[in-house]
Amino acid sequence: MIGDSPLRSVVCGLVFQNPIVLAAGTAGYGEELSGVMRLERLGGFVTKAVSLEPRSGAPAPRVAEFTGGMVNAVGLANPGLDAVRREHLPWMASHLPATRKLVNVVGFTTDEYPSVIAGLEATLHEGGANAIDGYELNVSCPNTHAGGIEFGADPASLRSVVERARHETERPIFVKLSPTLEKIGDAARIAVDAGADGISVVNTLPGLVIDVERRRPALGFGTGGVSGTAILPVGVLATWRVRRAVAVPILGLGGVSNGADALQYIIAGASLVGVGTAAMRDPRAPERIVAELAAWCDHHGVRQIEQLTGTLEWPT
Repeated sequence: MIGDSPLRSVVCGLVFQNPIVLAAGTAGYGEELSGVMRLERLGGFVTKAVSLEPRSGAPAPRVAEFTGGMVNAVGLANPGLDAVRREHLPWMASHLPATRKLVNVVGFTTDEYPSVIAGLEATLHEGGANAIDGYELNVSCPNTHAGGIEFGADPASLRSVVERARHETERPIFVKLSPTLEKIGDAARIAVDAGADGISVVNTLPGLVIDVERRRPALGFGTGGVSGTAILPVGVLATWRVRRAVAVPILGLGGVSNGADALQYIIAGASLVGVGTAAMRDPRAPERIVAELAAWCDHHGVRQIEQLTGTLEWPT
């Protein structure tokens, strides 16, 4: 029973059967992984991006591997709000009742984030309220009305996006921050003060992989976002810094490939842990990580994994 499991976690008023969630961009909208991964065994998943209008994304190739991880430039490709409402929300509403579903929202002006959420909420009010449990705002997008600076890097824009998104829904809102923010704790405080219920850290790091035979970037776009085991310490540090700055739940992600990696995030301050690149390489990885967490708790006599959150002991 979920209620008896040491991995059961209550986050932002939502019951997660375990703290492992699939990171944005790796689960599609859930249905795409049917028959590939047992999503019903996970705590939740974050959908791929939803923008106001359809986006074709970056040119191919979009993914390149390197020792320690991968770099990708998908370009936030997605079918757009109307198609998600019509084609994906019905499936999400009628499947995976025990798995929490967070929708990743992107925008390129401060108006677009609340518009996407308002459109999704309108569909939920018409029926199928179980399709969405909460939202994750990707504020690493460039604000086209402010010279292309990321929303998360501009305090006024960040505050406006979160406040306006908060006005459109009562469901939990996580704000996803970039690891390149010099003062990530300050950004977290602004997001929480504006109405965020949680913080997701970290997004990918900017990087470049070169095809040495062609002397050209390995990705069609050129640069991309670095993910995988190489960024694990970056994400854990960001989680610790955010935990020191705010008291809301944290979704920690970046470089998780086993139970010990997930525990690092939890001890640093995360209530939930995202798995991305590892799941793309091995669809069984997330479920294996859940089993490893359960075994660790049993071995160490931990009755509730929530007791470990934020228990890092800093050297004196």
